[in-house]
Amino acid sequence: MKTVRIWFKKDGAARFISHLDLNRCMLRAVHKAKIPLWYTEGYNPHAFVTFALPLSLGFRGNRESMDMKIDETKITDEELLARLDAALPGDIVLFAVTEPKMKPGKIAWAEYCAFLKPENGSVEGLGNALGQLLNKTEILAEKHSKNGTVQIDIKPHLKKVEWRRQHDALALDLLLPAGGEMNINPKLLLEALEKDSQLAFFYSLERNLLYDKDMRIFE
Repeated sequence: MKTVRIWFKKDGAARFISHLDLNRCMLRAVHKAKIPLWYTEGYNPHAFVTFALPLSLGFRGNRESMDMKIDETKITDEELLARLDAALPGDIVLFAVTEPKMKPGKIAWAEYCAFLKPENGSVEGLGNALGQLLNKTEILAEKHSKNGTVQIDIKPHLKKVEWRRQHDALALDLLLPAGGEMNINPKLLLEALEKDSQLAFFYSLERNLLYDKDMRIFE
């Protein structure tokens, strides 16, 4: 038995399925591909399958991962990747199988890219509005939790916010807290921008990399 970390991209229509549905989709694919999963013993055995920091609904994920335990004597990593990838829908693409090097609980930061297209006005005007927002002493946003909605100042948590024009959109590179101790969804910044500037825009979001507290890439 061994634990493997399976890396995949989540794009297209797959962006709009919940984490629970993604889990079900993956398990169906595992059974369809006849992957030799390891199951717990006892009265109610279950497969060991876990995801590192589940992705928010609507986000594109360029480097997502799933850990599972398998019977290593029955399948190679290459065969596992090929069989499982063939059993998944086209918008979920597997690209690597590795040995886990870092526990998901060590994740502390996430790198995102947001693409903003003005509904009215210009890309430059949107960039200027973002600059004005970031120059404020505080950036208030409503954060939803199990205990309800609270208003927080997200400015101290914006480790990196860089922007540039990309064709007809404003592209933002963001580095934000992620994980058990603090999690800042990039949507909070976009909602604050919309409220502060009174500008309307369409946006899409993608997550590219995860890091630990020392800024080592999650592997």
